[in-house]
Amino acid sequence: MIPQISQAPGLVQLVLTFLEALQQQGFTGDSATSYADRLTMSTDNSIYQLLPDAVLFPRSTADVALIARVAAEPRFTSLVFTPRGGGTGTNGQSLNQGIVVDMSRHMNRILEINPEQGWVRVEAGVVKDQLNAYLKPYGYFFSPELSTSNRATLGGMINTDASGQGSLVYGKTSDHVLGLRAVLLGGEILDTREMPVALAEALAEESTPEGKIYRTVLERCRQQRNLIIEKFPKLNRFLTGYDLRHVLSDDLQRFDLTRILCGAEGTLAFISEARLDITPLPKVRRLVNIKYDAFDSALRNAPLMVEAQALSVETVDSKVLNLAREDIVWHSVQELITDVPDQQMLGLNIVEFAGDDQALIDSQVASLCQRLDGLMAARQSGVIGWQLCEDLDGIERIYAMRKKAVGLLGNAKGRAKPIPFVEDTAVPPQHLADYIVEFRALLDSHNLSYGMFGHVDAGVLHVRPALDMCDPQQEMLMKQISDEVVALTARYGGLLWGEHGKGFRAEYSPAFFGETLYNELRRIKAAFDPANRLNPGKICAPYGVDDPMMKVDAVKRGTYDRQIPVNVRSDWRGAMECNGNGLCFNFDARSPMCPSMKITRNRIHSPKGRATLTREWLRLLAERGVDPLLLEKQLPTTGVSLRGLIERTRNSWHAKKGEYDFSHEVKEAMSGCLACKACSTQCPIKIDVPGFRSRFLQLYHTRYLRPVSDHLVASVESYAPLMARAPKTFNFFLKQPWLRELSKKHIGMVDLPLLSSPTLKQQLAGHRAGNTTLESLELLSAEQREKTVLVVQDPFTSYYEAQLVADFVRLIEKLGYQPVLLPFSPNGKAQHIKGFLQRFARTAQKTADFLNRVAALGMPLVGVDPALVLCYRDEYHQVLGEQRGEFHVQLVHEWLQNAVDRRETSVTSGEAWYLFGHCTEVTALPATPMQWQGIFARFGAKLENINVGCCGMAGTYGHETKNLDNSLGIYELSWHQALQQLPRQRCLATGYSCRSQVKRIEGNGMRHPLQALLEMI
Repeated sequence: MIPQISQAPGLVQLVLTFLEALQQQGFTGDSATSYADRLTMSTDNSIYQLLPDAVLFPRSTADVALIARVAAEPRFTSLVFTPRGGGTGTNGQSLNQGIVVDMSRHMNRILEINPEQGWVRVEAGVVKDQLNAYLKPYGYFFSPELSTSNRATLGGMINTDASGQGSLVYGKTSDHVLGLRAVLLGGEILDTREMPVALAEALAEESTPEGKIYRTVLERCRQQRNLIIEKFPKLNRFLTGYDLRHVLSDDLQRFDLTRILCGAEGTLAFISEARLDITPLPKVRRLVNIKYDAFDSALRNAPLMVEAQALSVETVDSKVLNLAREDIVWHSVQELITDVPDQQMLGLNIVEFAGDDQALIDSQVASLCQRLDGLMAARQSGVIGWQLCEDLDGIERIYAMRKKAVGLLGNAKGRAKPIPFVEDTAVPPQHLADYIVEFRALLDSHNLSYGMFGHVDAGVLHVRPALDMCDPQQEMLMKQISDEVVALTARYGGLLWGEHGKGFRAEYSPAFFGETLYNELRRIKAAFDPANRLNPGKICAPYGVDDPMMKVDAVKRGTYDRQIPVNVRSDWRGAMECNGNGLCFNFDARSPMCPSMKITRNRIHSPKGRATLTREWLRLLAERGVDPLLLEKQLPTTGVSLRGLIERTRNSWHAKKGEYDFSHEVKEAMSGCLACKACSTQCPIKIDVPGFRSRFLQLYHTRYLRPVSDHLVASVESYAPLMARAPKTFNFFLKQPWLRELSKKHIGMVDLPLLSSPTLKQQLAGHRAGNTTLESLELLSAEQREKTVLVVQDPFTSYYEAQLVADFVRLIEKLGYQPVLLPFSPNGKAQHIKGFLQRFARTAQKTADFLNRVAALGMPLVGVDPALVLCYRDEYHQVLGEQRGEFHVQLVHEWLQNAVDRRETSVTSGEAWYLFGHCTEVTALPATPMQWQGIFARFGAKLENINVGCCGMAGTYGHETKNLDNSLGIYELSWHQALQQLPRQRCLATGYSCRSQVKRIEGNGMRHPLQALLEMI
């Protein structure tokens, strides 16, 4: 039995007193002190890990001001605070001890827009892509770009002065910030904007915290003007952190305090709102994808594109390209970046031209392509091919692939993973290729592999050396390489932190700035935060305060992970290899990953959160000398013993009384998972949460009793066939209000579906399809077998949606084939979801043996429900390995593709049909919507794919009482809105759970695409 994991790292009483004081004074946001909540804030997209004491989630600037005001009370002056946005930083900028103030959960409102003047006002928690989706109808966008734009907050972008693709033209975030609303420790509101120097001088005369700030900044920027101009690099990516260079205009007539706060990493104030300059959307965009025989060729050829007046030039190396080829993202771009026959593509330049003058853009593109053709003909510069992309959808797909490169590098094979720590060096673009040659030689001297991509037009390249941070020797090597790269970059007149901020790398600042200028930074810090209470250890300490800075070789995630035995780390790969890239935080409701995160906005309920908690759970087990692999092997194969039942009952009683066990916090996170499996394909690292979730639940319930609903769900394939013998009787009781109330309160299940009546057996009475035995199938001739289709039953469509299966039988007949309904054999998916893994293994083996026997007859096996069919391909492989055998069950569209491929495509006409994809299906098989469209086209019908996220049902998730509100909320995010705009009778869905959710909420359901085809025929 798994042991109890006792009290988590203790809470600081002063912190608890502070949180209590906040509530008493009217704080309207959330606070969190559980170990799980703190753990999710202990990491970001870097290699570091620091556990905070508490987390606050303010709802407004007033809440932030209250935090700062209460923090200034004498009894709380020892507390420190760290602002946090999307948590996508690669250098630990938002990691610290003390109290984290997270702006992303609630402060995500777009407050005001003025299209005529070209600005928008937002709260700090607004996500970059969220803002651009809002601005698009107005014809604008927020132009600073970054690869994490679908989860990075504007507050985070401002605090790190983020920039990326297109910065040569569009500049950095700070170039587009017109003003900020910031909160000082003490609660004073500081509103910044560009102003005449005379006004700044007047403000500096005031004897207020604000006056002191204006006085100090004016004085230091004027006094050290020459040194600042001399020392700050003349680069597009000039600096992050206290931009003294641009506070004063070149003519010294204008002053803007905003420049100090942009890039300050939360060390000076809490940024709560921003007024941003917005850019008109270009009317014309073109992308030229240029392929090379080597990465070095791509780098050295990049200046040609800059000369051609391209908006941006992005470079990707072969390592990133090869990882993209193995990812779901390649499906979307493989036609836009095709391989070159007989030549290997080892580098890629993605070159964009954009503007409003189509004739000019087209001439620039034509001129570049002509030069490329000349280089290819002469076999120069390593150019081996190019492709032009002119449509916006294709351009966005290519950039989506490029953006995913950050996460894809973490999916490299082996224990050593490409990690960020020297990944945003910036050097003058003309020196970049030579610089990279030396950079590569440095890494090669340590026998390291690495991935590279970046913005060659700005001289910025992302380089991620592969290291195993669980190996203490390689951790030391990381610091050595970091020191060597600092020296190398300095020789080329560049910066170590050209794009992603300083964070833990601020220890290199004194050497870069020199003592005099570094002390000026410290004087600025002292004016804002004299006691060093805001994100201490970053950028610099206040002048006169000798607090230590964070170090590059500080405590890392690997410090904790290495405490887990190697064999456990390898076996629990899904939880261990999450690199924190945070793609699961995608704000877009139409993205399939991760529905529980989208509805709760709680990062515990995300793949990253669940992986973090599972890693800590494994570490705590190791700390107690417990091997989970051994526990799994020792699980009893028989039923529960009386002694075991008594122990579980006692443990569960203690848990109900409040006895602490960290396992409960992990369980809470796992229970919120819908098991949709979108993470297993959408996540760059392929973090399969349902896989390790099932293993955790299995072990957790060796110590604690299961709820009745678990047993009910896991046994559905046992009782559904029995209930189907008398559907009217069972339906009568299922409709009774008293039974529904009993089920909701005492069993934990709501809205239980009604059985099909008439049953499938009744609908197919006398039909050959339902009366064929295996023995008779074995007697079929080869010619008969070619025209026979074996329908594999699942419990949901066969017993709760029998009309669909009967319609499939009729469709098969209409297409000239002989349908045969195989005897029902349990699939076991529900057992896997609930962690009954031993039962699942037995179920899977029995059904696999049956299906292998049938498959040997050489006839196609076809199942109707995607979740159940894909279980045969995924979970069966996981639990059975080679014992699974070679059987293959097709989905309806996979079989139809072959069945109708001899039909000539008809001219599509009439009213369109609309396909709502099942999240498990469209993420595991991304070509599915397109394949359905092709099938419909062959029948002369138009099918449009509707881009939606999860429906919120996910098997039985939506039927569990504790999940009801979240289930309905997830449905509202994308499905409800889409369905309101379309004719219901033309809307189709492949998933049983999706159709059930629509029927439950809208009152009437949707049909399966096969039923629309049957209607057409």
